[in-house]
Amino acid sequence: MKVYITRKIQPKAIKFLREKGFTVSVYPKDKPIPRNVLLKNIKNIDALIPLLTDKIDKEVIDKMSKCKIIANYAVGYENIDIEYAKKKNIIVTNTPDVLTDSTADLAMTLTLACTRRLFESRKLIDDKKFKHWKPDLLLGYEIKNKIFGIVGAGRIGEAVAKRAYAFGTKIIYNSLFINKKIEKKFGAKKVSLNKLLKTSDFVSLHVPSNKGTYHLLNKKNLNLLKKSAVLVNTSRGSIIDEDALVNVLQKKKIFSTGLDVYEHEPKIHPGLLKLENVVLAPHIGSATVEARTSMAMLAAKNVASVLKGNKPITPVL
Repeated sequence: MKVYITRKIQPKAIKFLREKGFTVSVYPKDKPIPRNVLLKNIKNIDALIPLLTDKIDKEVIDKMSKCKIIANYAVGYENIDIEYAKKKNIIVTNTPDVLTDSTADLAMTLTLACTRRLFESRKLIDDKKFKHWKPDLLLGYEIKNKIFGIVGAGRIGEAVAKRAYAFGTKIIYNSLFINKKIEKKFGAKKVSLNKLLKTSDFVSLHVPSNKGTYHLLNKKNLNLLKKSAVLVNTSRGSIIDEDALVNVLQKKKIFSTGLDVYEHEPKIHPGLLKLENVVLAPHIGSATVEARTSMAMLAAKNVASVLKGNKPITPVL
């Protein structure tokens, strides 16, 4: 049975699949696979492991007449037409849980970097403007005794709540469901999105990308944020209207923002690049050795399970 992988992933996963007796082919270049190459190479495969950068739509799915599983190398799966895959009896899986801690760690890293103005600090040094210590030099805020707002109380949101609580913050959250675990362990309280934005000192976003979350933060509600607020996004770029975000940052209606994802990724809004009260990262939420290896192995194990006639481990439907 043939497995096609659209980008080089961790060797351990490829070795695992080959040891299971599968023929594995990998697109060798370290960049997104060109559409024409993808369509050419998937005609006779039994399983596909794509990345989030690969659009697996009806055209791609129709080319894979033998395919039994699409094992996405990501937690999100907005790159795949899952309803059409289901119609074609193709199982779709993702990689939840294994990148929860790495993404939560980055959310807190961005929070700290913003509140302590690390980007501006480095720039001051690089520009050779640091002459001496001053009482009012690059003053930021402490996290302790502040209100930490979490939008989306799933696995990652829950992991962020744990970390924020350890810093001595009061946790509030907005979610489609009540998370009894964080309410019991961390005293978190579920509130409306508007109330969360109005009252939080820190806001961290952890919702999936779909029609309901598109521009969840927009021109109207971004203006509800405190002038001292820090906004962090490690979920998906489409959650924030970046034009509106740049506007509030330029006018200093909020203190700072930390972003790991972008509305038109990999393109970054030019306004964000010009601002000093912004900390930018190149979509590295899961970029740890542990998380990426676990992602690769989970995708591989999903493939092996399905092709051996068993149930998938982490189906999305």
